[in-house]
Amino acid sequence: MPEPLDAALTEVRALLLDPALTRAVAAGRRRGHRPSMVRAELRPVTLKAGPHLQISTSDGARPYTRNVAPGAEAGTAVDALLAEPFGNWHVETADATLQLRVTKSGEAQVHRAAASRPPAEPGGHDREKGYLLDPGDPIFAEIGGSAAKRRQVDAFLRALAATLPEELTGPLRVVDLGCGNAYLTFAAHRYLTARGLDVELVGVDVREDQRRRNTELAERLGWANQVRFVAGTIADAVVEPAPDLVLALHACDTATDEALARAVRWGARWVLAAPCCHHDIAAQLRSRPAPGPYELLTRQGILRERFADVLTDALRAGLLRLHGYRAEVVEFVDSRHTPRNLLIRARRTGTAPTDAQRAEYRELVDQWRITPRLETLLSGAATDGTAV
Repeated sequence: MPEPLDAALTEVRALLLDPALTRAVAAGRRRGHRPSMVRAELRPVTLKAGPHLQISTSDGARPYTRNVAPGAEAGTAVDALLAEPFGNWHVETADATLQLRVTKSGEAQVHRAAASRPPAEPGGHDREKGYLLDPGDPIFAEIGGSAAKRRQVDAFLRALAATLPEELTGPLRVVDLGCGNAYLTFAAHRYLTARGLDVELVGVDVREDQRRRNTELAERLGWANQVRFVAGTIADAVVEPAPDLVLALHACDTATDEALARAVRWGARWVLAAPCCHHDIAAQLRSRPAPGPYELLTRQGILRERFADVLTDALRAGLLRLHGYRAEVVEFVDSRHTPRNLLIRARRTGTAPTDAQRAEYRELVDQWRITPRLETLLSGAATDGTAV
């Protein structure tokens, strides 16, 4: 429910000056206004002179940091920040988390949550890191999802946090391809807006009933103006304007290739895709003998399937490199939570591929006599105008 902005900012002020403050970030802008800075971050520090409040601000070109003493000096500095027309505040204390977003009508949309400790690991030891999103966040009451699904989504968000630059400011256009029930879509919106970004997010799924369901959820959460859904295939759904960030969590088999291909054609700045199933290359390996001396890799069915997984994702990363991306394959969640725990993470650099990189890729696919689906989808889309 929207609240009066002045009252919400008074609550924020009290948290910012609370000795229990751990971190706060202000960013984004209100409709029709522009702050004098693009971002402000506050955190407690301990100096020789005692506890102080550190305030780091950025005008988009360079950062500025100062330490203010508790009491009147901190109060004056905080009041100056609260007077800036920031669109979002995210405040964490030892006891609570508050997220404030200023609506287009000038009211405050506020989410409050008690600070939570993550579940203890077997053996009684607490995890070193908690969740990026509080498991008690109201969005989970709306979107549902098992504990395992929440762990996967939270792990995906951690990879996202490690990918986006710290100094990033909005607006940020995001698309979630093959969004299904939109667990990741809604969680990504919550996380990104908490970072102070002005986010426009589109979820794509082939099923019309999913589009209707997810749209209703967005309306109940009060996010209909920021999160929308379209029905269509990953390859053909209309998404305009082109996104900056492409997400795809467990798009099955060649659906991951379609997601990566669309990201490349859009020229997306960042891509995070967690593949699921690798039937295409596995089928090609079954249909022809392995090149020598690698017959032992594919003779046993289970080994052939696992090798196909590795080969598929290695070739995907290689193709992204040939199309102007720096790509890496990482483990984003523990395998005990899901066996599909690899993530292809890519950042667009625009760097043209070298002859050696082209030759390395071509030698591998020619030796195994395979044609990756992503290569077919990207045929003719190389950054320097030549085919792979």
